[in-house]
Amino acid sequence: MARPTPLSGFPEWLPDGRIVEQHVLDVLRRTFELHGFAGIETRAVEPLEQLLRKGETSKEVYVLRRLQEDPDAPPERGGQLGLHFDLTVPFARYVLENAGHLAFPFRRYQIQKVWRGERPQDGRFREFVQADIDVVGAGSLPYHVEVEIPLVIAAVFRELQAIGLPPVRILVNNRKVAEGFYRGLGLEDVEGVLRSIDKLDKIGPAKVAALLVAETGASDEQAAACLELASISGADESVIDRVRDLAAARGAAHELLDEGLVELGALVRAAAERAPGVVVADLKIARGLDYYTGSVYETILVGHEQLGSICSGGRYDTLASDGANTYPGVGLSVGVSRLVSRLLSGGLVRATRSVPSAVLVAVTNEDQRHRSDAIADTLRARGIPVEVAPAAAKFGKQIRHADRRGIPFVWFPGEIDHDGVAGADQVKDIRSGEQVEVDAQVWAPAEDDLWPRAVAATP
Repeated sequence: MARPTPLSGFPEWLPDGRIVEQHVLDVLRRTFELHGFAGIETRAVEPLEQLLRKGETSKEVYVLRRLQEDPDAPPERGGQLGLHFDLTVPFARYVLENAGHLAFPFRRYQIQKVWRGERPQDGRFREFVQADIDVVGAGSLPYHVEVEIPLVIAAVFRELQAIGLPPVRILVNNRKVAEGFYRGLGLEDVEGVLRSIDKLDKIGPAKVAALLVAETGASDEQAAACLELASISGADESVIDRVRDLAAARGAAHELLDEGLVELGALVRAAAERAPGVVVADLKIARGLDYYTGSVYETILVGHEQLGSICSGGRYDTLASDGANTYPGVGLSVGVSRLVSRLLSGGLVRATRSVPSAVLVAVTNEDQRHRSDAIADTLRARGIPVEVAPAAAKFGKQIRHADRRGIPFVWFPGEIDHDGVAGADQVKDIRSGEQVEVDAQVWAPAEDDLWPRAVAATP
């Protein structure tokens, strides 16, 4: 069989990379649960009509189809299903289907793979893991949730910094501020302006100004005012005063602007107290999708800005609706695979070893393998990960096998004398060469050696 060619956009980590990914997932899960979020999992497929409601994703959806499909099969078996490209669409459906069984506001986290048929590049994959949190209300949802959600994510990244994650900046804005300012200027195509502003980092202010004039009907003066607003950023409430001053200078007064500034100020104030330096108000953050209605968030790694956002989301007043009831929500989605790929490819984080085993139990000879198996069982019963040597080779060869595997300790069963009495077992730390007598009922490795860990890579 010829050597297979890797599929672009479908990452597969080596064992040590998987340990790093698992650490990230464990931190996400633990932090979400500490904040009261319940874990759920939804199916991988959704009806195509649901997935295609977001027109810009229609070319990215993978269709699920049997190789030999019956042309007369019902719709659910006739190629009318697609793999979900995010976790928001299936979650909205989940809320509607289970509303009668959920207690609102419902706090959920969801960590799953998603599939998106876009062009693979640095940090962008066709199959990847996302981790979402959302708080969803029935009919209404208070603003303080918009403050809480980015602070939960800040707690995640604060813990990951202990293993080498670079500092992060959670950039926040409020759609009410942007919409109120644009309407105060006299611009009616708010969604068009937001879509143009959302391209600032990609194409620059000059081209965005041209887009605003050509596509939204803005005058040169109005386009300049929009770019002035987008240039404002800061980590304290002075940002609010700067926006008010600009609005006064440009004659852009609007009640929606005032409402949004009060909300954005509350978020910045809370963040300055609970996550100082992490949350930054950035008025160019637009999230050019029409369903956001309040706070919007994007997160970057400092020093790795070219990677793009590793976590984004916002408030949407109509996450789901059945016609009679509306369910507003606030959520954030972490691009786990994008984050892990940078931790690994950038040499930022490493695993202490690539296998779970802390101990290799040597085999004196094949007739005595049962003794090694018994020692291994005793250690495992005490929560110590162990494997038994694959062959009764010379001890030097067994030690080299452990070294190649990255196993720190080798256990030698005690020798049996002429009277059939076993001597004391010994364990060797093959890193230091230290070898001591031990008892399988008592001995344990140091805590740092018990399981492989993700740690900051040494320079």
